[in-house]
Order: sequence, then C-alpha cells, then structure tokens
Amino acid sequence: MLIKSKVFTSIMCKYLTFIGIGVLLIVSSCVPNRKTVLLQYEDELEQENYPTDTTLRSYKPDRFDYRIQPEDVLSVKVLSLTREEYDFFNETNDTNLVNQGQQGGIVLSGYLVDYNGEIEFPVVNKIKVAGLTIHEAQKLIQSKAMDFLKEPVVRVRLLNFRVTLLGEVAQEGVISVFNNRTNIIEAVGLAGGLDDLADRSKVKILRHENGTVNVYYINLLDEDLVNSPYYYVHNNDVIIVPPLKQKPFRQYLTQNFTLVISTLSLLFLTINLFN
Repeated sequence: MLIKSKVFTSIMCKYLTFIGIGVLLIVSSCVPNRKTVLLQYEDELEQENYPTDTTLRSYKPDRFDYRIQPEDVLSVKVLSLTREEYDFFNETNDTNLVNQGQQGGIVLSGYLVDYNGEIEFPVVNKIKVAGLTIHEAQKLIQSKAMDFLKEPVVRVRLLNFRVTLLGEVAQEGVISVFNNRTNIIEAVGLAGGLDDLADRSKVKILRHENGTVNVYYINLLDEDLVNSPYYYVHNNDVIIVPPLKQKPFRQYLTQNFTLVISTLSLLFLTINLFN
C-alpha cells in the first residue's frame, strides 16, 4: 500500500508540474494591448484617465483623389436640357458597355478604360481619361458634350473599386468599395476586422502604379498612419496581414495541451480507482 501511495504521489507531482508549465506557456503566449490596439499615440495606453468632450489631436491627411487607370470601369451619365430624342449620349450601346458581373449582388455595367487609357463614348468616340481624377474626367466629357447638347451636366463614378485582403482578417477575399476615398482602417472593417493574433505593425500593401507593382509596409498601431500617403486604399490594392510569432505556438499548445491534460486526467482517475 505504501508503494502504491508513493507511485500515486509521484504521478500527481508530475501531473501538477505539467499543468503548471502549461499555464506558464499559455500566459507567455498572451498578446499585450500595445500589439493589438490600432492607431496608438505615444504612451496613451498607459494613461488611466482621458480628457472628455475635447479634441485631443487634429490631422489633415493629404487629399486623395483617385486617378483613373486602364481596366477601370466607369459609370458615365450625361444630363442636359436637350430633348431626349436628340440625346445620343445616354443610349444603351452594347459595344460601348462592359458587364462586370455581380459584386455584392449588384450587376455593374459601364465604360471600360482600355489599355490606351481611353473609353469609347457615343458620338465623340474615343476619350482619353487615364491619369485623370474623377472630377477631371467629368469636366473633359462635359466639354466634349457641349458641342452636341445644351448645358450638359456629367456624372462619372468608378464602378469596380476593389481591394483584396488576405491573412489574419476575419474574412479573406475581395471587397467592393463604393467610395474611392476609403482608408485602410475602413477597408479592414469591411473584411470583418483583424484576428487577435494579427501582426498589425507589418501590414503589406501591393499596389499597381504606372504599370508596376510596388510593395509597401505600414504600421496600423501608429496614429501617424493618418498622415501617411498609404492611409487611403487604391483600386486593386492587395493587403496582406501577417500573423504574430505567437500564433503557431499558441495553436500547437492549445491543440496538444488539451489532449495531454485529458489523457493524464484519465490516467489519474484510473490509478486513483485501483489505489
């Protein structure tokens, strides 16, 4: 009986030691707030009291005006005082329009900007719009429409503004953005936010610019991001959020620690039963 008691005590000590080590490992894999809270300012997280009902800081981000690129799809609407039977600009012409399929349940059709940066528009034919802002494109099309219509008003809108988010986000994939002044925080929100173990300090952006793909890194933890030229997303941006180093360790620990604890518990109960 004494031998059995010693064996039981030895197993219990090992069991408790293992649990203690496991708890320490879990605690060591915890992620502090400074690695998860977005747009931090200096030692703001260390403060216990925050001033209320007052403006803490003000930023004036550089104005971002998206410039049209080849393969963009534009909605162009021309309004005027000219009678409808003489208004050729708003006639549906399948040779000028491209159907982009469905994005979020909405069928998008518009004018495709070709590789020369031009759209084929009724009556005036080719109009070069690549490199122009939406406002500049409106003015250009309006000036050409004035030769045919009375007091035309032109409305141009980008239809296929899309951003791809991959990695440690709630929902990976392509999201459609209907505001061409969407910032990266809003884009992440559209993807359902970031996972707990996302490395917010090393977010990679792949951006198409002038026929090349440029790679940038941004830090979502730093409030100065608001003043960064990469604060606003561009059409066809690919945003990749990597995991923290703790992720594979925590995943392995969580999966295996539970299994080992269950096995040891069963062994402990069996020994206790026959003791």
